[in-house]
Amino acid sequence: MKTKLFLGTAIFVLFAFNACTKQNELDQESIDLADDEIISEAIFEDVFNSVDHADILLDDYLKGGSAKSLIVTDSCPVVSIDHPDDAVWPKTIIIDYGTLCTGFNGNTRSGKIIIVVSGPRREEGSTRSVTFDNYYVNDVKVEGTKVIQNSGINASQNVVFSVTLTQGKLIFPDGRTVERSFSHEREWIAGFLTRNIWDDECLITGAAEGVTIRGFAYTKTISSALHWKRVCKFIVSGVVMIEREGKETAILDYGSGECDAKAVLTIGDVSKEILLKYKR
Repeated sequence: MKTKLFLGTAIFVLFAFNACTKQNELDQESIDLADDEIISEAIFEDVFNSVDHADILLDDYLKGGSAKSLIVTDSCPVVSIDHPDDAVWPKTIIIDYGTLCTGFNGNTRSGKIIIVVSGPRREEGSTRSVTFDNYYVNDVKVEGTKVIQNSGINASQNVVFSVTLTQGKLIFPDGRTVERSFSHEREWIAGFLTRNIWDDECLITGAAEGVTIRGFAYTKTISSALHWKRVCKFIVSGVVMIEREGKETAILDYGSGECDAKAVLTIGDVSKEILLKYKR
């Protein structure tokens, strides 16, 4: 059986560097390192947003909701629910963007996101295993395997999801690549139990590692939890430390909670304000 739904997703971010708070300039390697980190985080964060939204649609459909009522902001991608056998679980969700899907904020996608769901979204221990079938965002090919697991309720009585990415890769039109893997925890601090997706908020902690477009290996640690709001285009607060052998630590600060497009990159005593944008 296959059910047709629609999905609105957030779009990944690209950025340009603006005014410097000091006269000194950061070197190009450091700028590229932060660039690769932000692009990688944004694209795979966008995947989480797409998967979680599709998961919400699945839950609603299983409770008798109608596809027509679930057209949110973007009617371009089609979400299909497949039942591999007669058992209730697992189910396979396919988010199909076709050959060219121009969606929210003018970004283009093509190909498919494939999600194997082991059980209800609210069930502790249930997983979503995510893979990609020729999936592109603005001509950047996305590869890897992402696993999202409901880890249950924490001491603050919030639902927590563990999210891992293995063999993540972004392939740019010129053939250059950015590699990425991570292990994150997402604490749902608002909106998890509501039907309105736009009140959703999470705190993200954890670490990542990767290889930049220049071929440099690096590690990333979230030193202050990243605050994600689905209603905002970008992370609204939190601090990331980016380290590379033989180089000073780069600190990326997303701000104090405003729903804006600003962050600050600092290395040593030199800082730059970053303006997050949608196009390279």
